[in-house]
Amino acid sequence: MAKWNMIIDVAECTNCNNCTLATMDEYVGNDWPGYAAPMPRHGHRWINILQKERGQAPLIDIAYVPTMCNHCDDAPCIKAARDGAITKRADGIVLIDPIKAKGQKQLVDACPYGHIWWNEAENLPQAWPFDAHLLDQGWQQTRGQQACPTGAMRAVKLDDAEMERMARAENLEVMRPELGAKPRVYYRNLWRYSKCFIGGSIAAQANGVVDCVEGASVRLLRNGLLVAEATSDNYGDFKFDKLDEGSGKYTVEISAQGRSRTVDTQLGASVNLGEIRL
Repeated sequence: MAKWNMIIDVAECTNCNNCTLATMDEYVGNDWPGYAAPMPRHGHRWINILQKERGQAPLIDIAYVPTMCNHCDDAPCIKAARDGAITKRADGIVLIDPIKAKGQKQLVDACPYGHIWWNEAENLPQAWPFDAHLLDQGWQQTRGQQACPTGAMRAVKLDDAEMERMARAENLEVMRPELGAKPRVYYRNLWRYSKCFIGGSIAAQANGVVDCVEGASVRLLRNGLLVAEATSDNYGDFKFDKLDEGSGKYTVEISAQGRSRTVDTQLGASVNLGEIRL
């Protein structure tokens, strides 16, 4: 059976918050019986955009990651719910019943992703319901996807085998797979948020003038083993990305114009080595 999934491209999100605002427009002050009670005007972010800045000036990049209820196939919230307050539909969507879930504040802590919010006025836990009331009317897009100007968000309805093939072919990832919750929200280019880089700028002095070194050979080693190779660009810059955060000691070997230089660094978060003079 075909099931709903959300695919988000981290490289395309610009933090415009249109998806967050569109979701608020759909739910704040609106009661959708069987799907969701009204979302409060303040305090809830059913689509919440995470932000991460990597590196140090001038070598900096930033990633924005829209997060929401993951509509997990093995959802911890369902296990924590009483009286069938949370159910998973055959099409993959997880719904918190706005009547049965009243008073069940324990469900807020049951979500390891932090995507269940407590509505004090309604005495109710709430989460983004995948705009199920719209999809059930024949919509093919969620409000967030509809409002996204860059196409960073896309809802697809596929059977599980086809979704698995797409995830492998397009290198899609889920948030915190180690939890075993089996989310149905997938991310493209999540490494821009979850991984680190080592970069720098190579320069050399000749005839009293310091200039960028283009075409320098740069090697990255860890424990004496080659991890990656790069060539500096016309600004002398190089960058090794998709490295694991907190992965320890690395060595950068640089050679150009008959000169060489070795630099050791410790990788916690992303590192800009700055100007490296040959």
